[in-house]
Amino acid sequence: MTAIVLVLLAAVMHALWNFAAKRAGAGGAPFVWLYQVASVVICGPAAVLAFLFGDTPAQWTWLLAVAVSAVLHAAYALVLQHGYAVGDMSVVYPVARGSGPLLTVLAAVLVLGERPGWTGLLGAGAIVAGVFVIGLGPTGRRGALNTSLVYGGLTGVAIAGYTLWDAYSVTTLAVPPLVYFCLGSLAQSLFLAPVALRQPERTRAVWRAHRTEVLVIAVLSPLAYVLVLYAMRLAPLSVVAPMRELSIVLGALLAWRWFGEANPVRRLIGAALVLAGIAAVATA
Repeated sequence: MTAIVLVLLAAVMHALWNFAAKRAGAGGAPFVWLYQVASVVICGPAAVLAFLFGDTPAQWTWLLAVAVSAVLHAAYALVLQHGYAVGDMSVVYPVARGSGPLLTVLAAVLVLGERPGWTGLLGAGAIVAGVFVIGLGPTGRRGALNTSLVYGGLTGVAIAGYTLWDAYSVTTLAVPPLVYFCLGSLAQSLFLAPVALRQPERTRAVWRAHRTEVLVIAVLSPLAYVLVLYAMRLAPLSVVAPMRELSIVLGALLAWRWFGEANPVRRLIGAALVLAGIAAVATA
């Protein structure tokens, strides 16, 4: 139950920061770089304290874990941000969040040997089905569906990749979650720095136009994912990954309410499936 509470809190934060990312529109690499740098500044002191007063000695494998995670998360952020710029949030976000956990659960069962039980698997299936019900269907813009599906699917592959790797890092390699996330954000900011700094005028313009969104993501993204990393230490990955998808319900409703994206009835049906799946996983 502790893991479930952590994941549900993370889902709320995740939906809110994705809402901020959609509002930023075509910010691209400068926008992602700005919020990664801000994340490091905000969570850095807490990560230092967690390392100094933690009981886990540092290992060289932590550097490998962080480097791989940073590449996967940077790819995820760039693909997602571009998907929001050219597609509909109400399709990109659900398809990404649905395909990612689906691939993650399959890998957890087939590769990692996890056995969540039939109730847990049925619940995970209901969550993924609800996500696709929310995300699939006609959109409010001509030609937007195919583009949104492509970028949603690519983002889902990135989600599955970083979820599996991050679970391995905080469990098998025993990297402290807060230290892991902060070092990952630092690495991502270094990876993206050449791209952002080659276009200083655009980076400054993005900061002036979207300072609020940058700071919202810089606060909520670390909080959301650190909670998930701690949950991965308490519960099987095949349970944690689909449980995160409560954020889909919130994200789809925000997209309908604030961005005027279509099909509210279908979103509510999908939301009911997601919530039923979460209840099944919680009682498994």
